[in-house]
Amino acid sequence: MAECKSSDDAFVLAANEADPMNVVAVIQHTAGEYLGLMEDHLEGRRIRFQYFRPFAAGKLPEPDTPADALILLGGGPWGAAGSRDLPTLEQEVEMTRQRLAEGTPVVGLGLGAQILSLAAGGRVEPRDLTLEMLTARRLRDDALNAYLPETFNQVVYMRDWPVPPAHAVVLAEDNHGRPGVWQVGENAYGFSGNPGIKLGMVEDLIMEFEEVPVDTAGQLERLRALQPVLEDELVPIMTGLVQCTSLMSSPKAADRTRELDESLI
Repeated sequence: MAECKSSDDAFVLAANEADPMNVVAVIQHTAGEYLGLMEDHLEGRRIRFQYFRPFAAGKLPEPDTPADALILLGGGPWGAAGSRDLPTLEQEVEMTRQRLAEGTPVVGLGLGAQILSLAAGGRVEPRDLTLEMLTARRLRDDALNAYLPETFNQVVYMRDWPVPPAHAVVLAEDNHGRPGVWQVGENAYGFSGNPGIKLGMVEDLIMEFEEVPVDTAGQLERLRALQPVLEDELVPIMTGLVQCTSLMSSPKAADRTRELDESLI
């Protein structure tokens, strides 16, 4: 099984650096899906991340967790439209709603985009679990600070489909005319697929659950051939996403440590 990097003390380590680092709270819903290729892009920019795993008897972030951003990952066969809802769906929608209200950047990928949609006043449409390779087309030249590619691929392993609220700005749509990337507020983004997906992540999801999408073998071969392209397309996407979520400035963990130090004086 593929492994994801993490640190139980990411917030403490980030705050104690000579040059404090930003920390992203990442909600993981299955053992198989994690940030994937996105991890290297965050580490390369000295941005730490900490996984929270409620599916493995872990807890969700506390309201006062000094996260500089929240990333909600996909969930394999879990959805949010009623047929097989994520067990922690209600809590995560409320948590995301609070993060949006306080202005914390939020990024939802797959099931995470469904959670973001519900928290922002949108909805989720029921749909069978599918694995599909989609082509997305940018609708706005300024999307992700003009770093979102004009056309790019999206790999979607997901049950149900997010329908963003009317006030959302659709940045790209897929070849079926559905929102593929969209924005709510100043710094919250929904992606129908995980842009950092790896072939091994999908293989692990298939092994993790009894339910699998139709034509899995054929789609895996397509994904194998597509992997180098996805890696190249992720470079500008991550550049824009980091800029639009301000993940290179003013770490909250450092501010929290400063507050604690001052309270002890």
